[in-house]
Amino acid sequence: MKWQEVRELFPDQFVLVSILNFHEEGNLKIVDDVAPIRTISEEDANKEFFQAKPGNVVYHTSNQDFVIHLRRDPLMRVRRNSNEN
Repeated sequence: MKWQEVRELFPDQFVLVSILNFHEEGNLKIVDDVAPIRTISEEDANKEFFQAKPGNVVYHTSNQDFVIHLRRDPLMRVRRNSNEN
């Protein structure tokens, strides 16, 4: 199912979806086809996002496009204040 179809079926809601097809453009993962699993309440969206199985994502249908920003460097660089020990 295309993302636009999901947006029409579940307007202005968080939805747990399984990603079926995508393509990459630079550091972006553009999702082409999804299978909706269920809607998620706003209160549970954060918890469900972090508990989603690989290949599943919680995304809000207010987003016109389904785009995931990829992090190529898995190590996050943190600048520490030189006064901290």
